[in-house]
Amino acid sequence: MRVFSRVCSSALFALLLPFAAHADRQVTDQLGRQVTVPDRVDRVVVLQHQTLNLLVQLDATDTMVGVMANWKQQLGEGYARLVPQLNNIATLGDLTHVDLEKLVALHPQVVFVTNYAPQAMIDQIQHLGIAVIAISLRAGDKEQQNKLNPDLISEEQAYNQGLKEGIRLIGNVVNHQKQAETLIEATFRQRALTEARLKSLPDAQRVRAYMANPDLTTYGSGKYTGLMMAHAGALNVAAATVKGFKQVSMEQILAWDPQVIFVQDRYPQVIAEINQQPAWQAVDAVRHHRVYLMPEYAKAWGYPMPEAMALGELWMAKKLYPEKFSDIDMQKKADAWYQQFYRTHYVGGANE
Repeated sequence: MRVFSRVCSSALFALLLPFAAHADRQVTDQLGRQVTVPDRVDRVVVLQHQTLNLLVQLDATDTMVGVMANWKQQLGEGYARLVPQLNNIATLGDLTHVDLEKLVALHPQVVFVTNYAPQAMIDQIQHLGIAVIAISLRAGDKEQQNKLNPDLISEEQAYNQGLKEGIRLIGNVVNHQKQAETLIEATFRQRALTEARLKSLPDAQRVRAYMANPDLTTYGSGKYTGLMMAHAGALNVAAATVKGFKQVSMEQILAWDPQVIFVQDRYPQVIAEINQQPAWQAVDAVRHHRVYLMPEYAKAWGYPMPEAMALGELWMAKKLYPEKFSDIDMQKKADAWYQQFYRTHYVGGANE
C-alpha cells in the first residue's frame, strides 16, 4: 500500500483546501457515515461500476472527472457505445485501491467507493480533504454493511430498500434528486409486470437455473442475482450451498444439473467454454440448448441495477416461461428505457 510522506500529504491537502472550504451540507452514506459535501457537487471520481452506471442513468455523466481503470471490464466493452465520453475521462484505481497522486490532480469534491473498500483507502482519501461516499445498494443490518458476501435476514427487503436509498443518495450528492426519483419509480413500476405474471407459479414448477461466470464462479445467496432469478420464476441451484460470490467445482455443477444456464453479457467467452468443454455436455441445460447469453440490460451482478430489475428480470422470465410473456416485445421495452435513461437507442437483440 502506497504511503505518502508528511510533506507530500501536506502539500496535497493544501491543494484541496478550496474544495473543503465550501462544504456546507451533510449526507449519510450506505455505511452509515455522516459525510460533509459541498452544496454544489460537479466534480466526482467514481471507483465503483454500479455507481458509475447509476450516474449515467441520472444524466450526471458530466460530473465525472475520474473513473475506475477497469470500467470496461466491469461494465462490458459495449458500454462505451452508450457513453462514449467515458473514453475521455481520466482512469485511476479500482474497487479496492486508488492512485492518490492521480486523484489529487483531478481536484474532485467527492469520491464514490464500494461498501467494502478498505478502510485504509477511505482514510487516505479523506486525509486529503476529499469527501468519500460509500455505496452498497443494500439496506439493513449494520453488521453486514461493509461485507462483500453478507448474511441477510431478508434479501428482498435489503436490496429493494437499498437500491432506492442508494439512488437517492447518489442523486442528492450530485444535485440530481428529480432524476433519482424518476429512475426509482420507473424501476419498480416495470418490475411489477413480471411479478403479476408469475404470482400463481407453483414452487414445484420453477425452472432450475444456474449463473455461469468465468472460472466456474457463480452467485449464491446474499446477492441480488438470486433475487433476479426468483423474480423471474427460477430456482437458483447455487442458493442453498453457496454464500455470495464463489468458485465451485464442475462436480458440483453436474450434481445440480441445472435446466437453464444464464451468462452475463460481459462474459461472452463463458458461452464458448461451456459449448467446447466435454464436462459441460452432461448438464441438462447444455444437452437441451438452453444456455443463454443475457442482453446488456440484464445486469446479473451481485448488486441490483434499475434496468436489471425493470428489464432483466422480465427478459429472464420470458426465456423461462415464454407462454406467459408471448405478448412482450423486449426490443421495444429496452429501447424505451434506453431512450429515457441512456439518451440513446437500444441496439441489441442478437441474444434475445
